[in-house]
Amino acid sequence: MPSDSHAETLKAISDDKSLLVFKTIALTSPDSSSLQHQTKLTRKQYYTRTYRLIRSGLIKRRNGKYFLTAYGKIIYDAQKIIENAYTNFWKLKAIDSLEVSDDERSLKERRKIIDTLIDDKDIKQSLLAKSMR
Repeated sequence: MPSDSHAETLKAISDDKSLLVFKTIALTSPDSSSLQHQTKLTRKQYYTRTYRLIRSGLIKRRNGKYFLTAYGKIIYDAQKIIENAYTNFWKLKAIDSLEVSDDERSLKERRKIIDTLIDDKDIKQSLLAKSMR
């Protein structure tokens, strides 16, 4: 089991440098020296971040290389959805600004607008699922 709570998991990737380390490991499975070189962190920053990621259950080190755990892969996918939502922030604000009643016509119009504005399938699926409630 990872750290005490999901809040600890989020805390482990909550700053830009930790997130950079986490994403670099997800994309390249580097060894220690190349990870530190790629992220351009000081020795202390590097060890603090990797320790926190290991402790939270997001990464492991084996045969000198870092890799995501199964739990880390799920969190990485969730982080990508959050990143995509942030990229689409203004489109999402526009969708929020639409006055929608619960009638069938309004729901169809909302679905059409979401389908037009949003390209990311995960965000689109989430928005469309919410509009059906």
